[in-house]
Amino acid sequence: MLDPFRGSFTQQEALPEAAVAAAIDVMRGGRLHRYNVAEGEQSSVSRLERAFADYQGARYCLACASGGYAMSLALRAAGVGPGDRVLTNAFTLAPVPGAIAGVAARPVLVDITEDLVIDLEDLRRKIASTGARVLLLSNMRGHLCNMDALVPLLDDAGIVLIEDCAHTMGAGWNGRPSGSFGLAGCFSTQTYKHLNSGEGGLLTSDNAEFMARAIMLSGSYMHYERHGAAPPREAFDAIRLETPNMSGRMDNLRAAILLPQLAALDENTRRWNARYDLLATRLSAIPGVVLPNRPQAEAYVGSSIQFRLPWVDEASAREFIAANKALGVELKWFGDADPIGFTSNHHSWTYIEPQDLKQTDRVLAGLFDMRIPLTFTLDDCEHIAGIIAHTLAHISLDGAA
Repeated sequence: MLDPFRGSFTQQEALPEAAVAAAIDVMRGGRLHRYNVAEGEQSSVSRLERAFADYQGARYCLACASGGYAMSLALRAAGVGPGDRVLTNAFTLAPVPGAIAGVAARPVLVDITEDLVIDLEDLRRKIASTGARVLLLSNMRGHLCNMDALVPLLDDAGIVLIEDCAHTMGAGWNGRPSGSFGLAGCFSTQTYKHLNSGEGGLLTSDNAEFMARAIMLSGSYMHYERHGAAPPREAFDAIRLETPNMSGRMDNLRAAILLPQLAALDENTRRWNARYDLLATRLSAIPGVVLPNRPQAEAYVGSSIQFRLPWVDEASAREFIAANKALGVELKWFGDADPIGFTSNHHSWTYIEPQDLKQTDRVLAGLFDMRIPLTFTLDDCEHIAGIIAHTLAHISLDGAA
């Protein structure tokens, strides 16, 4: 009899003691608002913005209330408005098309490949056929497309690139950080991401006019000189009175608990990847299981793992999910017609126009996903892989390779 796995797929590590102490200091001081500082003091938010800009190698950074807000803010600051078409991956999480809809723009979904990244040939076709001028690229579940091919494609077509890096904070391509390839990078600090403030986001850019507009939109109340990683004063002169306040900059409490975590990000990346690599090795050895290719140029952060069962039908997929759950392993299936938690797909986003995405639908039909919290040990990962192998050996294999 196989022992069930008893760990929690939603249990994150405790915050470091330095983060707890920083939070207590902020609460004792009572200055939680992003601009509430004593004379000569720099806020926790400003210090976080400077630290993350330095980590990314970016000129400017804005700390936001959420990753979704950072994306909507980036689109608005880039000039996207009602009715504009915005390209994005067909395989992503709901906040991405939600950010596009949030500025009253129209998402144009681009097919993905079997490696779960944007299909560059379909992107070429949709650039030509739609007139879209912006790509909100979702590095979904931590997978980076060939950035060396994508960037010149976009440059040649005059397409503005905004990167959704919710799953790629700390990742990179050929030594260049994810989020640094276009006009802006949008990051999340929601609990299940690589830094944990419950909810939160970060927006980075090297473009002074863009970031000045984003800071004004975020609700600076003309306090833009108090930001830790903002453009110079003159960048705000032309826009400070014409840009509406849409308050959404991060508060000092969340920023305070993020600063100590940022210092540990590279070490935590190493720990995530040790767990991911073990699982990937074990799962790829199971007949019928296909993992996405990870190119040598990609420096990933393995905080979750995806695999496909290309042969699976709906009944077998449900049987597989249920069998794993009975043994304590929580898998999500992106092929489910009914969205459960974060696993919605484009068919359930009924606020956007339906789009024909047969290639994406084929990939998602057999796609399974699993979180890898750092509370799991390497032995836990061995146990989980054994359970998945066991359940696959006992489900209906009609059509399996």
